[in-house]
Amino acid sequence: MNIKPTILITGATSGIGESLLQHYLAHDYQVIACGRNQEKLKQLATDNANVIPIAFDITDKEQIRAAANKISAIERIDILMLNAGDCRYIDNAKAFDGELFASVIATNLQSLGYLLEYFLPKVNAGGQVVFVSSSATLLPFPRAEAYGASKAGIDYLAKSLRLDLKAENIAVTLVHPGFIKTPLTDKNDFAMPFLLTSEQAANRIYQGVSARKSYLHFPKRLTLIMKLFALLPDFIWQSIALKNEKSLSNEKALKKKKELRNNKK
Repeated sequence: MNIKPTILITGATSGIGESLLQHYLAHDYQVIACGRNQEKLKQLATDNANVIPIAFDITDKEQIRAAANKISAIERIDILMLNAGDCRYIDNAKAFDGELFASVIATNLQSLGYLLEYFLPKVNAGGQVVFVSSSATLLPFPRAEAYGASKAGIDYLAKSLRLDLKAENIAVTLVHPGFIKTPLTDKNDFAMPFLLTSEQAANRIYQGVSARKSYLHFPKRLTLIMKLFALLPDFIWQSIALKNEKSLSNEKALKKKKELRNNKK
């Protein structure tokens, strides 16, 4: 009897998560697709019998517990792909939005504790846990206090967990994508150099996870430049980051003036 390998993917209804789902289906995996969009999950399962849809909110511990109970019959998860997340910015640091900060931290970081609590026990020896973080942790960016802090927390979690799961022969992969075209990044109001599609990102992640690599970062033409800046004195990157932020602010101001003029006509 040929038993398909099983992967659980959070955030499987859009962006990188959906592209990962399609990629692993194409490689004959059974995919436990997790997300909040029940209609999209239902459609994914209708389109492919190898999709097991589970709808829940990753910030709700009780919903995660219920989701784990729904797949209690599944004895093992070969790959636990923790991909879901949110990206929102602190637009006024002086009037710091504590609610927004807490919400992003809860979605991107705190939720991982609950997901690990209920799904990691199903990952046996030889399995893998994959954390999709961000290359934003390589350098500080304006307005990214919430997003960057949450992703930096993921980095430490992944590296620490890798040490503790070594004896269990469970590999831990940390992923640092650059700018990827997704519904989240479509909302960005700044330039995104070396932008990749979610399909390109999914292919890179699949290849790296298949090779059981501990760390993936891409595209390297972006991440290597960021790593170089991280080695230089802080004032160099600060001057570049603040100059870019000032240019962005000026562009926004000009755009707003044009809109006001057009409205008066």
